[in-house]
Amino acid sequence: MRIRPFMPSDEDVVIELWRRCGLLRPWNDPHKDILRKLSVQPEWFLVGTIGPKLVASLMAGFDGHRGWINYLAVDPGHQRRGYGRAMMAEAERLLRDCGCPKINLQLRRGNQRAAAFYERVGFSEDPVVSFGKRLIADDG
Repeated sequence: MRIRPFMPSDEDVVIELWRRCGLLRPWNDPHKDILRKLSVQPEWFLVGTIGPKLVASLMAGFDGHRGWINYLAVDPGHQRRGYGRAMMAEAERLLRDCGCPKINLQLRRGNQRAAAFYERVGFSEDPVVSFGKRLIADDG
């Protein structure tokens, strides 16, 4: 798998990948999420390809205090081949190279498959509660 930065021509394929991986939610417009990411550290919006086929995605970011991972997805037909691990390794390299001391990520409750994956790549559950407040509604 080759890892490269997202290109605008990838948008429809990436959104379909997110749909197949169960990452889409009605309150998050994926087109707007992509536009937002492209305005901040766009080079850290990564995709993985095998030949011409896009099979993985990941958004990484660093706010100066913590790194964040969003939208890690691997095509269901290509899972359990090390591609998710490779995407995470590249994100960790980018974050480490800019001095990021720790990565945070959020999972939806009950997503045991994702939790098991992140544990296998060295993450552990932090004793925190995540709060959120929407400032801009995507659904209206």
